[in-house]
Amino acid sequence: MTSDLSGTSPVNHPEAPAEPLRYSAFTHDAAGGNPAGVVLDASGLDDVAMLTIAAEVGYSETAFVTDRVESGSAEEPRRFRVRYFSPLAEVAFCGHATVALAVALAERLGPGEIVLDTPAGEVPVATRMDGDGAVSATLTSVPTRSRPAVSTELDAALKALGWVPGDLDPELPPHVAFGGNDHLVLAAGSRERLADLDYDFDGLAEVMRRHGWTTLDLVWRESPERFHARNPFPVGGVVEDPATGAAAAAFGGYLRTLELVTRPARITIRQGEDMGRPSDLLIDVDPQDTRTRVTGQAVPIG
Repeated sequence: MTSDLSGTSPVNHPEAPAEPLRYSAFTHDAAGGNPAGVVLDASGLDDVAMLTIAAEVGYSETAFVTDRVESGSAEEPRRFRVRYFSPLAEVAFCGHATVALAVALAERLGPGEIVLDTPAGEVPVATRMDGDGAVSATLTSVPTRSRPAVSTELDAALKALGWVPGDLDPELPPHVAFGGNDHLVLAAGSRERLADLDYDFDGLAEVMRRHGWTTLDLVWRESPERFHARNPFPVGGVVEDPATGAAAAAFGGYLRTLELVTRPARITIRQGEDMGRPSDLLIDVDPQDTRTRVTGQAVPIG
């Protein structure tokens, strides 16, 4: 481990190449999880260049460190400005790319606390290294919120998915939840319904653009502490995300709003299983705190 970012793309050296790193987040195995691009020095890149790199990387999102903010005190957390791009557009926040970035920084600077200034707001991240050298990260989301989906939103989404109202779990109502981005949360009534995902890509993308949703968060409740999830992401040019940290953060707000969490609780979300990239996301939800803490590992690809 080194004490700076040399050998990759040092944040404070604009002349260094903006070479993207590749990590898989919310997994300990690069064959699972959600791949993300990480550019540790994007200080010399404009919007077009970042979008071009994200498209070339081809993952659902790439995180770009545009600046390292120097603090006046050694006790203050290390602070970075970050932007996120899908192959098609900029997004305000991306959870799995945040975890990937935090792990990449911890491997180079050492574990500890960092703060990311994102377009969605300030996101603190705590990184830890275990005895085997594996790094995990816990991000604290911006304040979450959740509201019932209106009938026009729900009807259009169900039509594009090829679902009917009877496919939904009546105990978990459709909501639009926010944890940095808006996500439509739909709870399937069975694991079989969740597994059978064959939707109208262009039709759902149009519905999502109309309502400003980043993903659909399709979930199935195995138990009060364990959910399965799938996240269509056609607005980003991706059929499905294998792990979606931003949606997990928003889902924490959903659980809190519906009072499904009555005391501080840790919830496990299993995602990516149906597409062959199993991912595990841990969320900590406190009914007295509007923020969600999302924890996962990340490993280099290749």
